[in-house]
Amino acid sequence: MSTTLVSDTAVVFTRELRPVLRNPFSLVFTMVQPVFFLALFGPLLPDTVPGGGSALQWFVPGIIVMSCLFAGSVTGSNLQFEIQTGSHERMLVSPLRRPALIVGRSLKEIVPIMGQALIIMAVTVPFGFRPDPAGALLGLLLIAVFGVGLGALSYTLALASKDQEWLFWTVQQTLLFPLLLLAGMLLPIDDGPGWLRTLARFNPLTYVVDAERALFGGEIVSATVGYGVLAALGVAVGGLLIGIRAMRNA
Repeated sequence: MSTTLVSDTAVVFTRELRPVLRNPFSLVFTMVQPVFFLALFGPLLPDTVPGGGSALQWFVPGIIVMSCLFAGSVTGSNLQFEIQTGSHERMLVSPLRRPALIVGRSLKEIVPIMGQALIIMAVTVPFGFRPDPAGALLGLLLIAVFGVGLGALSYTLALASKDQEWLFWTVQQTLLFPLLLLAGMLLPIDDGPGWLRTLARFNPLTYVVDAERALFGGEIVSATVGYGVLAALGVAVGGLLIGIRAMRNA
């Protein structure tokens, strides 16, 4: 039976998604850190933030992106486990196209990201978070696109580090927190020193976070949203291209 890249991607997507559906508590486990930040930083927030607006309206979109960042950046550890157990080698010799092995895995990341974002929204609405319905929907789509790229980069890191598990976690942890803090997720950096604001401009996550805040606040069409879309698409396309190349060379 002939297959296509789309059908192969669907096979890999289904294979990767099945464990998530069988064990939905894994979604909850990956939310531990974002929930801690939400619970511990929330009481410290002022009533308003610089530029006006509710602190919760400003903080929750950042936490949603943080949840995506935490979950997406560690997902390559699953592939590394498959490499160590030989499961990945059996996938490589299967008739499946190699690009499908990375694209299907990366697309699967949309499901847990959506689940986590919806849970965070449901938890924070009773405390006063009021997302704009249309903006929230677009914000979820934006973060899904970003999550696909992030997942592809994490899988690429797993392929590059292969059996060196320590290397995967060292690189992941080294990059995770600078990217997080320079995106202004937890604290506004508009009034920070110039060097900090300059570094933040080179962080694509900054534009995604700003766009999420704008969208959840009901700002659908604006330059902030446009820059966020470009950043998310750039990470997604770049991550998939790099991942496909790494998978072909595996």
